[in-house]
Amino acid sequence: MSIRDKIYFASDFHLGVADYELSRERENRIVLWLDSIKADAAELYLMGDVFDFWFEYKHVVPKGYIRFLGKLAELADLGVSITMFKGNHDMWMFGYLTDEIGVKIVSDELTMTRGGKTFYMHHGDGLGPGDRKYKMLKKIFRSRFCQVLFSLVHPVIGFGIARSWSHNSRLASMKKEDFLGEQQEWLIVHSKEVLAKQHYNYFIYGHRHLPMDRKLSDTSRYINLGEWINYFSYAVFDGNEVTLCYFKP
Repeated sequence: MSIRDKIYFASDFHLGVADYELSRERENRIVLWLDSIKADAAELYLMGDVFDFWFEYKHVVPKGYIRFLGKLAELADLGVSITMFKGNHDMWMFGYLTDEIGVKIVSDELTMTRGGKTFYMHHGDGLGPGDRKYKMLKKIFRSRFCQVLFSLVHPVIGFGIARSWSHNSRLASMKKEDFLGEQQEWLIVHSKEVLAKQHYNYFIYGHRHLPMDRKLSDTSRYINLGEWINYFSYAVFDGNEVTLCYFKP
């Protein structure tokens, strides 16, 4: 039997974006990746925007993603610890995935130590300088009042609004992001600010949609996990170091 000793990180699948056929094709690729890691994965961190939209009504959840959710259930049954971060597209995750699969849900940052290395992890939205408009909207959308208000909207209307949002997603055009330079990359700026107060070996994020592995100091690195429309990128920690990888089935 294989030894489960690796930790995997991935982000920004955006299941549901573009159209049904492309989303299903992407879902199949994600399932193949999950199948490829199930023999040696001890932990799996899905770091936000797994779904392009997610809202749990009391008795209704979004339709689809059966193969993906089934594969997560399989990994969980095999003993893989699965943690999912709330992103800016799927921040309205509550108890469904925890009850059905055993997935742990993280709302903001998560810090941990593995193999003597320290990790700071966050989806990445709302961090760093600027973007005050989104930071204000995030507080509103995360509020209990807003969640209750949306829950009163009939699912047909609610998910119709969500589909409209998806068509305007920055990933809907399938364009690749460009590197802006370290002074303009707000997650690098945020990581350096955190690093000035507390040392971490790895800062790991999603949200930015551009795979990056940047050295912050001799013992600290910034890693962005990219996305699964253009790059199919993920990271793996083997107990010694984190490596940014690309999945080719």
